[in-house]
Amino acid sequence: MMALLVAGCGALRGDRVETPGAGAPQERGEVAETAEKAAEIATQPVRDLGVAKPEIPPVLVRATASPYALAGLDSCEALAAEMGELTVALGPDFTVAAEAKEENKVAKVAEAGGKAVVNSIIPFRGVVRELTGAAARQRRLEDAIDAGFARRGFLHGVSLMKACPAPY
Repeated sequence: MMALLVAGCGALRGDRVETPGAGAPQERGEVAETAEKAAEIATQPVRDLGVAKPEIPPVLVRATASPYALAGLDSCEALAAEMGELTVALGPDFTVAAEAKEENKVAKVAEAGGKAVVNSIIPFRGVVRELTGAAARQRRLEDAIDAGFARRGFLHGVSLMKACPAPY
């Protein structure tokens, strides 16, 4: 399985990746995304054991505390700046990422194989994650991400109500 992960990452040729049967080569952004996923998979045991503790971005901490606050957001520029911070933390909004893109099956198989191998390294992984606090940290991060999505959607609605130009 690990060979699939390596093969998926090893198919890189310069700035492009050739995917069998997929037609056009993928752009550099997808290559970087694949590398990030591989790094995330490889470091999972470190997070499971509580050695690495991912930080929640401050914009998501604020969103968790008050997702529908409007203090200081009187102008279109302030709304756009806040939505921009959220986009940096969360990735592109659905309205931006809505274009259909072909799924890279080789990368998906490599990702699934890599996760299976890495997740089998730690016996009783779920219990270990609870004991080390990794599961609780993951739940807090997921809650912050959910609050960030809610806040960005709310701010987008406020921006539309104020007839602000689209920030993207």
